[in-house]
Amino acid sequence: MRKVELRMKEQLKFNIIKRAAHKEITVRRAAIKLNCTTRTVYNLIKTYKTYGKNGFIHGNRGKKPSTSISDNVINEIVFLYKNKYYSANFKHFKELLESRENIKISYFALYNILTKTGYVSPKCFKKTIKKKNQELKDKIKNKAKLTEPEQDYIACTNLMDPEFAHPRKPRAKYFGELLQMDASEHVWFGEHKVHLHLALDDATGAVLGAYFDHQETLNGYYNVFYQILTKYGIPATFLTDRRTVFEYNKIKNPSDEKDTFTQFGYACHQLGVELITSSTPQVKGRVERIFQTLQSRLITELRLAGISTIQEANKFLTTYFIDFNNRFSVPINYTKSVFDNQITSEKINYALAVICKRKVDPGNAIKYDNKYYQLYLDDSLVLVKPKTECCVLKAFDGSLLASVGEEIYI
Repeated sequence: MRKVELRMKEQLKFNIIKRAAHKEITVRRAAIKLNCTTRTVYNLIKTYKTYGKNGFIHGNRGKKPSTSISDNVINEIVFLYKNKYYSANFKHFKELLESRENIKISYFALYNILTKTGYVSPKCFKKTIKKKNQELKDKIKNKAKLTEPEQDYIACTNLMDPEFAHPRKPRAKYFGELLQMDASEHVWFGEHKVHLHLALDDATGAVLGAYFDHQETLNGYYNVFYQILTKYGIPATFLTDRRTVFEYNKIKNPSDEKDTFTQFGYACHQLGVELITSSTPQVKGRVERIFQTLQSRLITELRLAGISTIQEANKFLTTYFIDFNNRFSVPINYTKSVFDNQITSEKINYALAVICKRKVDPGNAIKYDNKYYQLYLDDSLVLVKPKTECCVLKAFDGSLLASVGEEIYI
């Protein structure tokens, strides 16, 4: 005969009904003990006499809930995360399952599936990382068997405890009041590291411009600035680090004659944009943190889109940040915007120019970018005295101009 195992509450109910059935206690007393009616007690006595101990086992014991996720779906989810979406955090993975694989699942169900398998979300809280680290240390100490994801986690992190975060700064009050700008070097796509240049509005957290380049360059930041000027207008302030792209030879109380602007600094000066620099990363913590989010999400999206070149990646960015800003930024209130009116494309073209000093050689030519150029005015060649100083201006669209004194030539 099969041994019947009752749980604690079931065993208590069985004992009381058994005593009532054998008239050791009254039915009313049994009802008070079980907090039920006498009618229920009579029904339970009938169940006891018919089925014995088996009648007190809950009818759903051992049955799988109708709302539970099938093993096939669980195996498919784990397979997809392991082989296709391995760089995504859990929330991003949930979105990708719904949009790309047509698998709808709640975040908590997905979290339980992946954590039971041994995965840790790249964007989990520090207390979760510490708890996981301690759990794995105990497993290693007790020589317990580790899952494959746990082995990968140990190899990647070496069980190092995370550093404590710096306190957050309050947001700027108005849209366009302060834009944080920086670049991040990473293997964003393909096999080689490239730099993602990015500008983030401090008030809303929206990404207003982004551009990939091989190095952290003036060209990268100019392209980000161009996107901001054409879409939104002239911002009030840029907050950047102290790279020579932004600042060098800074002096107190600068003037146009004394201060030496960088190319980017001069463009800001022309457009009336204040440029603030700092050597402390925590000062522009919001843009630093968003690079962590992008390294979790954007890399996966670029890989799934089959991106392999910078040109393809920059084209992809034009649409990617529309959805990204809708998800993560504070809604933009244009009535509280301090962006100046958008300027003409011609003014933007010359504001974002690269200016270099040159001298005219005895052959009436200027050497620039390993090529020789001559000056023209209305399709007529202009003759200039040798060793005359001039400024060569390369506009944002690539066209070249030269100024000699007060005159501008093609």
